[in-house]
Amino acid sequence: MRFCDFGTFRPSRPSGARAGSRRSERAYMLTEALVYISAVFVLLGAGMIAMYRCIDNSLVLRRNADDIARTMHIGECWRADVRAATNVAWVVNGGEKVLRLDGATRHVEYRYSDGAVYRRFGLGPWGRVLEQVKSSAMGSRGRSRVTAWSWDLELQPRHRGAVGAARMRPLFTFIAVPDAAETR
Repeated sequence: MRFCDFGTFRPSRPSGARAGSRRSERAYMLTEALVYISAVFVLLGAGMIAMYRCIDNSLVLRRNADDIARTMHIGECWRADVRAATNVAWVVNGGEKVLRLDGATRHVEYRYSDGAVYRRFGLGPWGRVLEQVKSSAMGSRGRSRVTAWSWDLELQPRHRGAVGAARMRPLFTFIAVPDAAETR
């Protein structure tokens, strides 16, 4: 062996120390990798939980918005029916109070029962126009020269899964005045 040949020169170490240091380096790297993998799983789990909560909130918000839009539409139909009425009266139909709106060419009736609002034209079948109604009250409000009719309506708040009930109560009040000379 020549003195300047560094390619074949290796320092002598005890064989046990060299093998032990490699094992400890490998174990440290494996432990480190497992810690990183577990940290990634924890972050992914937290992200998935947040995502599913956002999806639940989005569904509840969309359904509440659909309920509000449907209620506004039916409320405007009710106001149009009251404005077109020549005679507005309460009648008792099978033990239920029914608001009857008689117009020049047709009559429309509204009733509330079993958590829903029903509407029918003439003597036709009752059609369910609003569901999940908590309370509904239609009544007359005497003004100085006219009688105005009001409809106070409250919907059941929607909730789903882990998402609780809405923080806002869905309350509506519709007011209309008939174009008629006679109202009861």
